[in-house]
Amino acid sequence: MRVKSAFRDQPLSPVFSFGAALRLPAIFVLAVVAYGADTDQSQIHWVGSWAASQQLVEPANSLATADIRDATLRQIVHLSVGGNEIRLRLSNRFGTTELHLTAVDVAKPLAPNSDKIVPGSHTPVTFSGSRDVTIPPGAEYVSDPISLTVSPLSDLAITLHTDIPPAEETGHPGSRATSYFVHGDLVSAADLPNAKTVEHWYFIAGVDVAAPAGAGAIVVLGDSITDGHGVTTNGNDRWTDLLAARLSQAKTNLAVLNQGIGGNHLLTDGLGPNALSRFDHDVIAQPGVRYLIVLEGINDIGLLPRKDEVSRAEHEIQVRRMIGAYEQFIVRAHTNGIKIIGATIMPFAGSDYYHPGLANEADRQAINTWIRTPGHFDEVIDFDKVTRDPDHPERFLPAFDGGDHLHPSVAGYAAMGEAVPLSVFVPLPTPVR
Repeated sequence: MRVKSAFRDQPLSPVFSFGAALRLPAIFVLAVVAYGADTDQSQIHWVGSWAASQQLVEPANSLATADIRDATLRQIVHLSVGGNEIRLRLSNRFGTTELHLTAVDVAKPLAPNSDKIVPGSHTPVTFSGSRDVTIPPGAEYVSDPISLTVSPLSDLAITLHTDIPPAEETGHPGSRATSYFVHGDLVSAADLPNAKTVEHWYFIAGVDVAAPAGAGAIVVLGDSITDGHGVTTNGNDRWTDLLAARLSQAKTNLAVLNQGIGGNHLLTDGLGPNALSRFDHDVIAQPGVRYLIVLEGINDIGLLPRKDEVSRAEHEIQVRRMIGAYEQFIVRAHTNGIKIIGATIMPFAGSDYYHPGLANEADRQAINTWIRTPGHFDEVIDFDKVTRDPDHPERFLPAFDGGDHLHPSVAGYAAMGEAVPLSVFVPLPTPVR
């Protein structure tokens, strides 16, 4: 055991024996032992294996007060990298009152679309040694390390029990995964009979794994295209899932953290906070982050003239502001030693929601030209080139169109996941000091 002094880090003096320790006040000995345990934990290299961007869950996607009072909620997430030890990150970030969870457990689910867990895999979760946790308004909470071996690309069931419903629910509505809830404390139950179901996540923000020193995470900051609008429920076929599978097959030890929010904008709040405002939390704060992919901007382009056409000058101002946001991402990523990769904005002519015109397409082309220009992003992924129809480049290739001319089809998402060159995941050179 090592004790860190205010002046230097050195082993305990040979004079300091445990016999001598017994003669010291008990509180001092306990403090030394506890501090030694803390420093041991601080040596673990934690890397995010799964994450979801948090937002204030709008009323249409919230659980009813009666449903969440004295309720067990079981939620399934799909990990990217594996490890022999994990920890949870829970969130009350948008809550206005305390969130009290009386118990939290993790287990291996029998299937991604099942509330049943593998017998013998149920593992209690603690927080500073306690089974319950109270998360203050606006805060997040990290669990104690959990001794549970998880494989790459495996699923994890997170089960929690709430007693008193919070005033506001923090979560991620676009889970594309089924969650199960019943009344009573059944966190360790093998299944949840007669459970109600929803396709949203609540109060869970991330799962980290204890990983080798060379492991790292790729954060993907995006909107509904990254969040996976139109993918198969419980199918884990978002483009980020396919990228994670390729990275795992290539044995890169790189995780993929999907930080997409449906309807997200670069510059203004939508269903969730604008991308600039969530950069610190959803990118920089993610454990082990080394790379960032940015696929944002289509909602800003489409929203500007959605109701009424605006002047060309307003379009130009919008383009400049969007480029300014990208520049902010680049500066802040580099400040934190993160390599940043820009993704071009895909075609959306014919969109049933935005009804884009020639001015929208000119804006998209201007933004994509900037993204592709060397000296801006560290690398570029050209999703526009991958998904567009060569004969009508303002539109999706028909096979890649999800039907609304705004979101890709499952085949389109697969093409995106395959199109990311793994060669971009090479660290930036260490700056010379």
